Amino acid sequence: MRVSWGFDAHRFGGEPPVLLAGVVVDSERGVVATSDGDLVAHAVADALLAAAGLGDLGAHFPSSDSRWEGADSMDLLQRVVGMCSNLEVAFVDVTVIAEDLRVAPHREAIRAALASVLGIEPNLVSVKATTTDGMGTIGSGQGIAAIAVVTAS
Repeated sequence: MRVSWGFDAHRFGGEPPVLLAGVVVDSERGVVATSDGDLVAHAVADALLAAAGLGDLGAHFPSSDSRWEGADSMDLLQRVVGMCSNLEVAFVDVTVIAEDLRVAPHREAIRAALASVLGIEPNLVSVKATTTDGMGTIGSGQGIAAIAVVTAS
């Protein structure tokens, strides 16, 4: 059994919307990113790559490569799943860290989207959120982050 984790963070600024696992969670704001900036997809992809011993997302889809400009992060996650075909994902746990973005209304859609791409049942995907209680750059509303933990064999 392997346990690995991934992390991603972006500051608010780019073109709307904010996506989490391909789900629009904020249509007013965007994030500054090379791809579509989907933090959940990026964190899960990094965790999967780590579990497979394949490095990180930037090694496979570098932001310096113009091919990934505006890329669909769920498509990138699907590619990572293919690269990690030697793994059987047992469980995924995601925490979104944001001061004023509400995940709860979108939780089931995010779980379903991740489960579909990962080829597992939605009950094997946990999605939750927290704030930093006003501390730091996330707490001041400047950005958003996500952490993902993957267990796989």
